[in-house]
Amino acid sequence: MKTILNKVAIAAGALCAMAASSVFSQANEQFVPVLVYRTGAYAPNGVPWANGFVDYLKLINERDGGINGVKITYEECETGYATDRGVECYERLKGKGPTGATGFNPLSTGITFALIDKSPADKVPVFSTGYGRSEAVDGSVFPWTFPLMGTYWTAADILVQHVSKKGSLKGKKIALVYHDSPFGKEPIPVLELHAKKHGFELVKLPVTHPGLEQKSTWLQIRQQKPDYVFLWGWGGMNSTAIKEAIAVSYPRLQMYGVWWSAAEPDVLPDDEAAKGYNGLALQHSSEKDAGVHKDMMKFLYDKSKGTGKKEEVGNVLYNRGMISAMLVVESVRKGQSKFGKKPVTGEQVRWGAENLNIDNARIKAIGFDGMLQPIKTSCADHEGAHKARIHTWDGKAWSYTSDWYEADRSILSPMIAAQAKKYAEEKKITPRDCKKES
Repeated sequence: MKTILNKVAIAAGALCAMAASSVFSQANEQFVPVLVYRTGAYAPNGVPWANGFVDYLKLINERDGGINGVKITYEECETGYATDRGVECYERLKGKGPTGATGFNPLSTGITFALIDKSPADKVPVFSTGYGRSEAVDGSVFPWTFPLMGTYWTAADILVQHVSKKGSLKGKKIALVYHDSPFGKEPIPVLELHAKKHGFELVKLPVTHPGLEQKSTWLQIRQQKPDYVFLWGWGGMNSTAIKEAIAVSYPRLQMYGVWWSAAEPDVLPDDEAAKGYNGLALQHSSEKDAGVHKDMMKFLYDKSKGTGKKEEVGNVLYNRGMISAMLVVESVRKGQSKFGKKPVTGEQVRWGAENLNIDNARIKAIGFDGMLQPIKTSCADHEGAHKARIHTWDGKAWSYTSDWYEADRSILSPMIAAQAKKYAEEKKITPRDCKKES
């Protein structure tokens, strides 16, 4: 009987130890929700982004053992690029994990608009890297939203800067072919301002979701003969636009896509025929041999742990997914520097995102050398970097065809301030005093 009781005690002790270990494991995790669209009309562009995002989270666990010893857990939630489904994913995942959701990357301007109103009450940051509401740069009014690395106002300004270098725009015509959604409409105020400043005519041509029917749009372009076409599309809308441009013999050299209209899925359907098509690079392009790519191969793909196809590592949208995840990880790491090397709350991640200082040394250390410029955020600036360059499709690959441009903040800052003030008044928000928080 004594022997049996001893065995029972040992077994009970082992179970308690296992339970304690499980509780510790769960308590020492950082949960990252991953909103994706691997299905639907926008899947060809959504899938590579999602693969890059998830692979970077895996890499941090496999190579580094997590973020300062805190393992990352994640869960994908399929939105289909639909705002209502995105909000459902948010509501389901915002409280998950020992400290709640780290933050959300909606990969949709429509979903971002919806979450901007929800996140302050839930104390969960929204990362809208290269998209979303442009005036959210102003952290005094939008403390929980981070349009890191670039807004559509930055993009529009830089595109105008680039084409104006080719000669005076006075008396010329620029056509904006845009997705008829909040995403596509974002650049219009900046382009209208530049049209007055430079004396060009802005022709606005909306395209209805999902953007696969554009024949009438390109007939108008053939008739109006714009000097340049700016493409603000996503998913199959982009490849359709290039196909229709070819059909009406509009020169690809005079076409410029925003950074969501300048990746491999946009040009590969037409390969050689798309040669000469230009697009903004959100700092990076299709680099494949940076330190982070070598680590992806070593720690994930050589061990059959990668999320997608090995040959797609380093494509434009894969890189963008990686960078989006990196910015979340670095925000967590920055938060830990103040609040301790442990799982951090959404509120603590928000502080980290607002105090990022990813300088050249840090960019090199994390393996993104040659792909990024420094990113430094503050209460007053949730964008953190305002630079981009042009890359051009040569029929087989993307290559840079311009130097770096920096958005003209003398033009954009007053617009941001005015729109942020208007939003604050509509929502009855009292802006923070950034001078006190600097």
